[in-house]
Amino acid sequence: MASTSQAISPELIAYLVEHGVREPELLARLRDETSSIPEAGMQIPPEQGAFLAMLVRLIDARRCLELGTFTGYSSLSVALALPPDGRLVCCDVSEEWTSVARRYWAEAGVSDRVELRLGPALGSLDALLDEGAAGTFDFAFVDASKREYPDYHERILRLLRSGGLVVYDNVLWGGAVIDPAETDPDTVGVRRLNDRLTTDERVDLAMLPVADGLALARKR
Repeated sequence: MASTSQAISPELIAYLVEHGVREPELLARLRDETSSIPEAGMQIPPEQGAFLAMLVRLIDARRCLELGTFTGYSSLSVALALPPDGRLVCCDVSEEWTSVARRYWAEAGVSDRVELRLGPALGSLDALLDEGAAGTFDFAFVDASKREYPDYHERILRLLRSGGLVVYDNVLWGGAVIDPAETDPDTVGVRRLNDRLTTDERVDLAMLPVADGLALARKR
């Protein structure tokens, strides 16, 4: 069989989720609730949530960071993968959407592991650096404003410890990254991040065609 990437049909995705994702009932319920709102496309799929949780466990993460929480699927996946003394700092601009996340964190019994910071992500990152948090994070997941991805990257590298891992979502951006006619700020931001990651000797890099594309960068 050819070793090229497998084209994923809806039926094959359904098979993958059925056989490769042990989605807790609470996460399934959150996914179902979120599916009813107009912005539901912003929610990560269950296989991505399982992948994030696996990464957190593999690197034995204790201190995690998330940019772009939405209704909480990714944060709940990560928080459930953390040990009882683990901590997750979530950064988002929406009180409305994160109020849903808060409900599910509470129901899952992980509210004490999660700190929510409302406001633009760049400001939250700068505040963490001002508070002396440089080099203290093990893991970061980035799914916030795409136009600011390159600026997030510089701050996150300062916040991660050596050996820490950052995962960027939407790095394929629906294919727009390879369309020269697409010049909107979000597409340009994703392209700039991808170009920077390609040559950034501060990190080890792997980009995967999971969901809308994931870039994994490990700080050296």
